[in-house]
Amino acid sequence: MISRPESLAIVDGGGGVGAGGVPETGGVPDTGGDVDCVIVALIALMSMCVLFLTGGKFFPVWMQVIDRTCATCQYGGHFVGILIPSMDHRELLGDAIKEECGVVGVFTPGEEVASTAFFGLFALQHRGQESAGIAVSDGEKVRMHKDMGLVNQIFTPEILASLKGDMAVGHNRYSTTGSSVLRNAQPIYCQSLVGEIAVAHNGNLINAVELREQMQAEGEHFDSTSDSEVLARIIVNNLKSGPAEAVREVMRRCKGAFSVVVLTPNMLIGFRDPYGIRPLSVGKLGESGYMLASESCAFGPVGATCDTDLKPGEIALITRDGMTIEQGIESPREAMCLFEFIYFARPDSRMFGTGLYGARLRMGERLAQEHPVEADIVVPVPDSGIPAALGYAKQSGIPFREGMTKSRYIHRTFIQPDQRMREIGVRMKLTPLDDHIRGKRIILVDDSIVRGTTTKQLVKMMFESGALEVHVRITAPPIVYPCFYGIDMASKGELAAARMTIPELAVYIGCTSLGYLSVEGAQMAVDGATEGFCTACFTGKYPLEIPDGLKKHAFDDPPAVGEMATVTSGQAQLFDQ
Repeated sequence: MISRPESLAIVDGGGGVGAGGVPETGGVPDTGGDVDCVIVALIALMSMCVLFLTGGKFFPVWMQVIDRTCATCQYGGHFVGILIPSMDHRELLGDAIKEECGVVGVFTPGEEVASTAFFGLFALQHRGQESAGIAVSDGEKVRMHKDMGLVNQIFTPEILASLKGDMAVGHNRYSTTGSSVLRNAQPIYCQSLVGEIAVAHNGNLINAVELREQMQAEGEHFDSTSDSEVLARIIVNNLKSGPAEAVREVMRRCKGAFSVVVLTPNMLIGFRDPYGIRPLSVGKLGESGYMLASESCAFGPVGATCDTDLKPGEIALITRDGMTIEQGIESPREAMCLFEFIYFARPDSRMFGTGLYGARLRMGERLAQEHPVEADIVVPVPDSGIPAALGYAKQSGIPFREGMTKSRYIHRTFIQPDQRMREIGVRMKLTPLDDHIRGKRIILVDDSIVRGTTTKQLVKMMFESGALEVHVRITAPPIVYPCFYGIDMASKGELAAARMTIPELAVYIGCTSLGYLSVEGAQMAVDGATEGFCTACFTGKYPLEIPDGLKKHAFDDPPAVGEMATVTSGQAQLFDQ
């Protein structure tokens, strides 16, 4: 049973400072430099030689070396070696919207929890695919391992075995261009005279510059330029007043989106910002354990049950005596990100009291009501467009039919951002089923249009496969404004719907007709209500006032401070200059 008492006395769980700080169990050093084209060519050539000379026997080992080398290198602001598990077709064109990260917190008394945190992060891999980390506590010290790459590439059985403890927090990160280096990985570690903590943060602070300047004027020293470190140091500096009060101070001072899990030597804490922009769920693990995660889909794989979503401004405090949930500060209003329901979260997750697969199915039904058209088949853009396409077909009576297959084996590739690669990008991932498309009037259902480059190629591919008409239907309303709350999105000048009217955009992407789901329709599809959502990227109505001239990269590059150096906010600038 999870209790939400009106008041609760909390014993400070900060504990003592671990001697010697936090031991890193591994990780590659951050080079932070660019890679010359010649080196890239040599790496590719050596890869082919290894494959040819060994008959592929040692190729997987060689690619692990390449992963470790290239994951920290950049070429022209883009990754030279990038790990792409089941990569979205839009990423090949630089046309994807990316979630910043996923977080997990685990406590099972007397049991080793590193493996549990690993599988929780694995279930949240879709929220971050460039770096990951786990911090554990054994009741006395906090230990951490983080690195570049995917969860199952970073954490070997040996590394997990070395992370001793029955409390853990974990983090997946999906940064933006130019920010994927080891020092950007989380959790963030801080220590003080009061205690040591590890912090994993999903979201973005819009007043981080102001807070940093205030804290530096008060004598605070920062090891990085991360907005997450600002948040972490506020917690550390206020732990002497108790963990709940330390979190309340974060809520009072920090503006923006933050769903956070915090690990101290003997306490696990989870909380959401007062607007609840980013998700965070909580539940039971075994007979006496507890779990926190960005999405409910992370609970099942580890045998946990998701009991509830933390409400805006709520704090979950987990100790060896159990878990309590209390209100941090009063919530002005709920403003849950609507895009979580449209695209980001896994379809088997539940948020806002509803299953996301069902919500997306209803979005397709509403889309058919708002934008009907005569056609022969309804074709989804896999995978995110499938539920909505099924809903559209059900509502319209037009048959659902697959019109393309998705390659699930483009896990590893060298990508250089030249125009030729962008032009063939969609076909690298999606292959049309010509026999299904030829001679048909098709309704092509997808979740969103960002720059329009991907949709343009998809429409072209449908016509080249023999489609007579291509009617594009989109379950996200037109994206007209950038996000400041932790989503990597194109600048306003690059957003197709901000530059063109819907008829002009239809001409640009070359479709027969174009229809977007309305904001009200998307909201109603979630839970039958039109309140409680952040719709800023569609309407420009931001739940918190955005400072003038705010940029995603709020600070300069961080100084090199060993392997524990932390990160910039990991977001590129929002507006064109």
